[in-house]
Amino acid sequence: MLKAEHKSGFVSVIGRPNVGKSTLINSLIGQKVVIMSDKPQTTRNKILCVLTLEDAQIVFIDTPGIHKPKHKLGEYMVHTAENTLREVEVILFVVDATEELGAGERYILERLAGIKTPVVLVVNKIDLIDKKRVLPIIDGYVKCREFAGVVPISAKEHTNLAGLVSELKQYLLPGPQYYPSDMVTDQPERLIIAELIREKVLQVTREEIPHAIAVDIEEITTRSNETLYIRAVVYVERESQKGIVIGAGGKLLKDIGAMARSDIENLLGSKVFLDLWVKVKKDWRNREGILRNFGYD
Repeated sequence: MLKAEHKSGFVSVIGRPNVGKSTLINSLIGQKVVIMSDKPQTTRNKILCVLTLEDAQIVFIDTPGIHKPKHKLGEYMVHTAENTLREVEVILFVVDATEELGAGERYILERLAGIKTPVVLVVNKIDLIDKKRVLPIIDGYVKCREFAGVVPISAKEHTNLAGLVSELKQYLLPGPQYYPSDMVTDQPERLIIAELIREKVLQVTREEIPHAIAVDIEEITTRSNETLYIRAVVYVERESQKGIVIGAGGKLLKDIGAMARSDIENLLGSKVFLDLWVKVKKDWRNREGILRNFGYD
């Protein structure tokens, strides 16, 4: 029996903020590669995530949610997301089954209007709705544009992910394995560590904080007892936000540090001493020099 021809290719994952794009990629890869939060616009950079199979290698590009930007960071995020649309073999347009087709989805459909790349509609979170509602939801999107394929899934419950992978393989071309089998992301450890810390800040702070947060890793050194020392700075835009992140008696910052340290130790496989600081950089999201320093180039 002839061995199936190996396929490979790049897949852009787009959608409105908070539809479950990062959860989907983590579930497909089989481990936590990108951070997750119920706060919108969590993902800020383009992140490559690699799924290596026996007969294919699929490189997912996790992009920031496409939205109408309100500051320079937002402009960078949308520019990053839209730039990937012509660089890939297939686009996954992820939508939330629990939300109505609204202005956010129509805004993305407008961006896809002139794109010739195959677009697969992925209806996520079907575990949260009555199964009878799935087909009407799909019909609503199909009336707006023609899709190369439609796949209903639950990223959280791993429902129909195998079906999604099978659908994707149809659009990949015969090609080599671009990345080593044990590689799951192109992101350097420093950036992943910073993102894990930012994830915990998003989890515990109030609505006014999340988008004003940036994390910079200033130092990573190995101490004599083989413990990794990591000094990280959480940047906010106002003094009042600094107090919120630190919390009464420093409790909130300690909680953030404890949760982040656990994830970082799982990532690195070693004991970690996490030294967290909070500093203010006023209006950093609108200052191009600071955005570049934080890696939003």
